[in-house]
Amino acid sequence: MSDIKEQIFQELAKLEENAVRLRATAVNAGKQTDLEVAILTEQVRNLRAKNARATELIDQSVGILKKLQ
Repeated sequence: MSDIKEQIFQELAKLEENAVRLRATAVNAGKQTDLEVAILTEQVRNLRAKNARATELIDQSVGILKKLQ
């Protein structure tokens, strides 16, 4: 009977260890996702700024070309 109890406690300990590992993995995945979102947000912000600058330059070029005609 004590062997069965010991085996049950060992299995419970293993389950607890696995649960702790899974929680840590979930927390780390959440942090990773937050970091990825922050990086992508910054990239989009930079691309929008570059796009706005490119639009300004195109508008200036078109204006110059119209004046030259």
